[in-house]
Amino acid sequence: MNITEKLEILSDAAKYDVSCSSSGSNRKNKAFGIGNAQKSGICHSWADDGRCISLLKILFTNSCIYDCTYCVNRSSNDVKRASFTPREVADLTINFYKRNYIEGLFLSSAVIVNPNHTMELMIKTVEILRLEYRYNGYIHLKGIPGADEKLIRLAGRYADRMSVNIELPSDKSLKLLAPQKKKNEILKPMEGIRNGIVQYKEERAKFRSTPKFTPAGQTTQLIVGATDDNDLKILKLSEALYDRYALKRVYYSAYVPVLSHHTLPSITKPPLLREHRIYQADWLLRFYGYQADELLNDNKPNFDIDLDPKCDWALANINSFPMEINRVSYEELLRIPGIGVKSARRIMMARRYSNLCYDDLKKLGIVLKRAKYFITCNGKFYGDKTFDTSIIKQKILSKNRRKDDNSLQISISSIYPNIFEQNNIESRHTI
Repeated sequence: MNITEKLEILSDAAKYDVSCSSSGSNRKNKAFGIGNAQKSGICHSWADDGRCISLLKILFTNSCIYDCTYCVNRSSNDVKRASFTPREVADLTINFYKRNYIEGLFLSSAVIVNPNHTMELMIKTVEILRLEYRYNGYIHLKGIPGADEKLIRLAGRYADRMSVNIELPSDKSLKLLAPQKKKNEILKPMEGIRNGIVQYKEERAKFRSTPKFTPAGQTTQLIVGATDDNDLKILKLSEALYDRYALKRVYYSAYVPVLSHHTLPSITKPPLLREHRIYQADWLLRFYGYQADELLNDNKPNFDIDLDPKCDWALANINSFPMEINRVSYEELLRIPGIGVKSARRIMMARRYSNLCYDDLKKLGIVLKRAKYFITCNGKFYGDKTFDTSIIKQKILSKNRRKDDNSLQISISSIYPNIFEQNNIESRHTI
């Protein structure tokens, strides 16, 4: 099998891993080296669904010892198999980089022979890039669950970012769909990466020559819809991962029904809108000061598909509204639908000089079609005359429905013809 055939197979096999991002690193070039992972050195090119397309994204191999029911590369699945050598991946990366096709490498892998053997092959690849080719560009490397901590630490010296995919949100799900995998084997590498980052920061404070260790942090991925785990369980797991392992991101991947099995859900298309709502809620956890238990509870364990989580929370807590735009705190401003982090800061700055009127709010970036139902401005309410949650919800839905239909519920084939694929969407709109 030639290198072109391998590349076709292993790049296609990598499309289901969404936990890649080329931001956050600042690895500088060195004398006689090539590549640069500073902010000016990585040119982000984004597809409509949020994918970063500036990375060479491949698997080292799709030959796997595991038989995870949901995975297209599972050992019992009849697919064409291929494996690179460390030299082949390194040469591909350098050749593509010199042709200006890519700005970096995202290297993941199925597990061949055993986790340690797989990790050693991937480390050998990045050693060739860093030490032989003196490549100083961006590298995102997948940590293999079950690999020895020493190997994880060694990999972190060469990678800008690492990720260990949890995939399934509960022990029950793992036992059902991936019985060969163990939760502690997944979490142990994550802990090793976190400890390595902490140690690097401590040593860096004393010795400026300390070698970098995953300067762009670590990420993980969760599959949405492969099991009956509700949104509350997924969100609480993400919250715990952020707190315990200081993750940069948790990526969510709508389950793609490419395989048939009695343990898998009977769906014809990925739950893209549900994935999007979880991403929005994740944004609220990280930047808006929300807790998972505020957004969902045992009585309501799943998000309203029709309504974004922030509006849903506001309507469920309507007694906290309306808020006077000229008096509430910054933290309270972030709770108002239609007001984002930037617009909340602008409001706080503008209020230093004078009271804001309603016409000022649009200039500050507030989405008034949502915010007007939850605020007063100088004591005046600009929403409906009756402060009724059902009416407010219908008003918001009538304005959002066309947008949701056009931007989210699109055919998979329009993204990638003849291929089921859904990568992460990070909401770029004010929530």
